[in-house]
Amino acid sequence: MASTLPAHFDKPVRIAVIGGTGLSKIDGYTPVAALLPQTPWGLPSSPIMIAEHNGIPIAFLARHGLSHQLAPHEVPARANIAALRSIGVRSVIAFSAVGSLREEIKPMDFVIPDQIIDRTKGVRPFTFFEGGVVGHVGFADPFDAKLAAVVERCAAAMQGDAAVLHNKGTVVCIEGPQFSTRAESHMYRSWGGGVINMSALPEAKLAREAELAYQMICMATDYDCWHTTEDVDVAMVMKYMAANSGNAKNLVGAVLDELSKQEHSDMVMAKHWEGSAQGAVKFMTKPEGRNPEAMKRIEYLFPGFWEE
Repeated sequence: MASTLPAHFDKPVRIAVIGGTGLSKIDGYTPVAALLPQTPWGLPSSPIMIAEHNGIPIAFLARHGLSHQLAPHEVPARANIAALRSIGVRSVIAFSAVGSLREEIKPMDFVIPDQIIDRTKGVRPFTFFEGGVVGHVGFADPFDAKLAAVVERCAAAMQGDAAVLHNKGTVVCIEGPQFSTRAESHMYRSWGGGVINMSALPEAKLAREAELAYQMICMATDYDCWHTTEDVDVAMVMKYMAANSGNAKNLVGAVLDELSKQEHSDMVMAKHWEGSAQGAVKFMTKPEGRNPEAMKRIEYLFPGFWEE
């Protein structure tokens, strides 16, 4: 499909979905282009599919590649976020299959997390601001409360069709690609973890640095190994994902419909994040210490950044 579509699109695209395990496309939208921007951090995981619904363009990026060939630590997250930013995206809905760390979060339930615990191991590049340009960006609340409220409203409207929605929770992001040990799973529960995945980071951190509004929708596919003596495996994950794929696609579709109605609003344009990262960079590294190559990379994210 991607090879038969135009490789350019002449309008800015404000809303994007990053699809994970179980969400490989968005339904009800007409594909119009497949973009593959070359960023300073390389190519994104997959072509960015542009689809239109009622005249509103939506971008879709497959986090793990079109054939799910990229392991979590291999996902080029910097290229993904930079590529989305470069085509005009300002709001991102990210989908992820997760394991549940709580009895009350049952397989096929949805969770709208509001916090993250980072258990990645430094293997994944996790910042745009390095190599001669330093920036320290706030990350106390890693998800976007305004987008989260939209997801909640859409889920409430689907009540009776969709599984239970939990509107808060802490996602523990582990390195993978192996699942947790039983001891780790119990430890994460003791820390207050609600769900566990391998994809939230550095994606959410990079979205914040790029001044994008970013909210993850998690769907529980299993109880992590704390719950029983049964090991978590791919077959278990895929069984629940297949059983609930309709609800997942319906929820994401409803969220996109709602955001599309507000395409030019301050919320979708992420005006509440505008300037947050740029200010952090400009106040840190003094002009005489800035590396020209690093400056060019930041210019890709924020055109005109260094102009006085």
